[in-house]
Amino acid sequence: MKALIILAILATLAIIFFQYSRNKDLKKLFIALGSFLIIVSLGVMGNLTRQIIPLFMAHIILIIVSWGGLIVYLVRDKYYWWIIFSPVVTIGFFLVLEFLTGSGHEIG
Repeated sequence: MKALIILAILATLAIIFFQYSRNKDLKKLFIALGSFLIIVSLGVMGNLTRQIIPLFMAHIILIIVSWGGLIVYLVRDKYYWWIIFSPVVTIGFFLVLEFLTGSGHEIG
């Protein structure tokens, strides 16, 4: 599984730089790289939600969908920002749940 994730990351970076070498569009390169870094960051921050398995699974699905949104941007030049930033919803929902119910790890 880890090898598949690493291959997906490398393939995405290869597609981004291949598109840049064909089009020489610097704006598209920066938008794609920025979106890529945001998706990877949201994936790492999603480990917060691991305590609530259904929420974690929803987060993983939204990460995959947002990755697809990035690929759509690279292929069709249509930037769906609400798809790319959709994993923020699960992280926000988790933080609201933690605020309302507490973490359950308090001492005393």
